[in-house]
Amino acid sequence: MRLSDILKLSHIKVPLVAKNKKEAIGEMVQLLADAGEVKDAKILLNSVLEREATRTTGIGNGLAIPHGKCAGVDHLVVAIGKPEAPIDFESIDGRPVSLIVMLASPPDQTGPHIQALARISRLMNVDAFRQAMRAATSAQQILDAVKTQEESMGTA
Repeated sequence: MRLSDILKLSHIKVPLVAKNKKEAIGEMVQLLADAGEVKDAKILLNSVLEREATRTTGIGNGLAIPHGKCAGVDHLVVAIGKPEAPIDFESIDGRPVSLIVMLASPPDQTGPHIQALARISRLMNVDAFRQAMRAATSAQQILDAVKTQEESMGTA
């Protein structure tokens, strides 16, 4: 699975105007809703916030991967946001996040959901990719960086 197969320019926002975790998640849900990717934005928002309440998705290195499985979407969707200023996401390393990748999928699509989470983790383990994300100042630059890195990694 390639993220670039499901990620569209309309799913990326640079910069996010949100000042906190809840606002950032809401802004990204709205981004997907505006792109026509969401059946019910309220269900999706509640699902992601409920998941976030159980354990932070701020995984360190300035990255958060909020996600949820719910009936608010009928297929796997991904959005990427880069906050104007780093946001406290209660990350495991205690540092604020400067890149947020949100995933959502229907309850019956566990496999693709887990594959997408794994793909994001593999991408973020590449130092050059993290640097490209930090340097990106537009949605197009983020999309290009994802495509370029995935091409260099192959489909595995």
